[in-house]
Amino acid sequence: MSQSKDVCLYCERDSNQVPLMPVVFKDQDLWICPQHLPILIHKPAQLADKLPGVTQLSPVEPHHHD
Repeated sequence: MSQSKDVCLYCERDSNQVPLMPVVFKDQDLWICPQHLPILIHKPAQLADKLPGVTQLSPVEPHHHD
């Protein structure tokens, strides 16, 4: 998978539309917008079609505050 311009790997919006944050996965430089960062953290399997191999990531367990 190779993206020719910097766009969110989930929604494909560019930095003229939303802020983008860099993500490196399997030596690829990718981007994700803040709106979709929670998907990467909590439900990475939803990115399986965009990031082959991401299903090996475990979602972060919810944390509770005492």
